[in-house]
Amino acid sequence: MKNLYITILLTALCGSVLSQSVQYEVQVAFPGVSITEPVDLQHTGDGSNRLFVLERAGRIWVFENDAQQAVPAVFLDIRNRVDSSFSEEGLLGLAFHPDYAQNGYFYVNYTANNPNRTLIARFQVTPGDSNLADPGSETVIITLPKPFSNHNAGALAFGPQDGYLYITAGDGGQGGDPLGSGQDLTSLLGAILRIDVDQTAGSLYYAIPPDNPFAGNVQGYREEIYAYGLRNPWRMSFDPVTGWLWAGDVGQNVYEEIDVIESGKNYGWNIMEATHCYPPGSSCDTTSLTLPIWEYSHSLGISVTGGYVYRGPTLPGLTGKYIYADFGSGRIWAISYDGSAPAQNELLIDTPLNIASFGVDADNELYICAFDGKIYRLVSPNGLEGEARLPEGFELGQNYPNPFNPGTVISYQLSVVSNIKLAVFDGLGRQVQVLAEGRQAAGRHATTWDGRDGRGTEMAGGIYYYRLTVDGRAVTRKMILLR
Repeated sequence: MKNLYITILLTALCGSVLSQSVQYEVQVAFPGVSITEPVDLQHTGDGSNRLFVLERAGRIWVFENDAQQAVPAVFLDIRNRVDSSFSEEGLLGLAFHPDYAQNGYFYVNYTANNPNRTLIARFQVTPGDSNLADPGSETVIITLPKPFSNHNAGALAFGPQDGYLYITAGDGGQGGDPLGSGQDLTSLLGAILRIDVDQTAGSLYYAIPPDNPFAGNVQGYREEIYAYGLRNPWRMSFDPVTGWLWAGDVGQNVYEEIDVIESGKNYGWNIMEATHCYPPGSSCDTTSLTLPIWEYSHSLGISVTGGYVYRGPTLPGLTGKYIYADFGSGRIWAISYDGSAPAQNELLIDTPLNIASFGVDADNELYICAFDGKIYRLVSPNGLEGEARLPEGFELGQNYPNPFNPGTVISYQLSVVSNIKLAVFDGLGRQVQVLAEGRQAAGRHATTWDGRDGRGTEMAGGIYYYRLTVDGRAVTRKMILLR
């Protein structure tokens, strides 16, 4: 009977948690940084702890990943080459070569005029100055047609497993895909492209990966195409754990969509808008199409901003969830999806921001680029998540058992002798018990919380947090007490 009671209580408790939106807040991450219309944020992966932000007009800014010390400096200025006349034009995407620490190569995606076109170009850092790129080092890798001013997509990313460069290309613009680019395999538009920038082929500055879905075809299909049937996949990103490629594809008049991109798949545009036949009211054959894992209507927003699967250290409640937003409404959501069960979506926060992009640092911590010029981060309103991470070599384990009644064991690892504090907090962020405090030796430690506060009073069942602070830096985890 007791086990049945616990099961019912746990089901009710978890159900209430899952049915409610986990509310977060946005906080300015770098008070000293303000960049006009920031559209992308990247890092080099070279251990330098720097962040790079794209200004749509044609500059890349660099600054230290330090909330108090960050002061932006111009890394590259190509405003005289970039056409940013219309809102979907400009310097749109950035990716650093996987071997950037050795070769100094990085790649940008920008629109230009006379003639109108989209360029994927390589630049190189200036020898002897890691905070300044050489504008004269430009090599155009590939040129995409640009028939109209909009739907230029713009994202760049290197595959974490294959090292190839992935490029998002919109359908070329206007409404309804008048050129039919989404379903035209002889066009580079309306697709995600995949090329090998470490090899050349003939007059090209790249080669076709041999496992691209249309490599070696005789029908005249573009061999660069990795996936197609896309309208304007403005942002894409790889999950470093699963290797999945996620994209947010901006919709036409009614729906926005989130896709998990796979080789050779047709994502439907302009046969479908999200999971609905296009134009509205028509019928369509969907047998060869891959539908989005999630869609939302224009009652919730008008332009999806694809994000990242959260793998950072400071918000454990979001780990493994895909974080994305809408540029028009300012809403930020999280999707839970494992590839088998239907995706689950939750609203994290409704902001007043025009969110143009997300980015991550070397630790996979998430940042938000907004058109008010600021870079934001998500934080938990109770103050127990979103804090500074532990120094390298330190670790806070998940309590066991969890859920628990009456007690649970919490373990942690110290790499050197340290001043620590391990405390328990309730859901409102109030400290209820200190489990350990003071100077402790290096090694693995464990302590037990018996579900009581500092006065010995039994705490009510519910969600609690425990936080380990080491020399002023902290990390927090969640646990469930059953009563």
